[in-house]
Amino acid sequence: MTVPLPTDTTRWRCTLCGNLTRFDVTRTSKVVEYVHLDLAGESNVEEREVVSETIESVRCRWCNAVDQVELVDRPGTGS
Repeated sequence: MTVPLPTDTTRWRCTLCGNLTRFDVTRTSKVVEYVHLDLAGESNVEEREVVSETIESVRCRWCNAVDQVELVDRPGTGS
């Protein structure tokens, strides 16, 4: 089950305990990175572009519920 990402007008909420702030998120990402190596071989990522990203699961940190997250309106958005 994939979980939708929050938007500018929505946020996650645990349907079991009401948590709005603490979640463990498992995601799969495909990225393109520009990596700069110094002469000693140490690497530094200077640019990162996310090509695609999928949220695999979201676990509530308060009650440990897995995939019990819904999207709710953020306060003050009027949606």
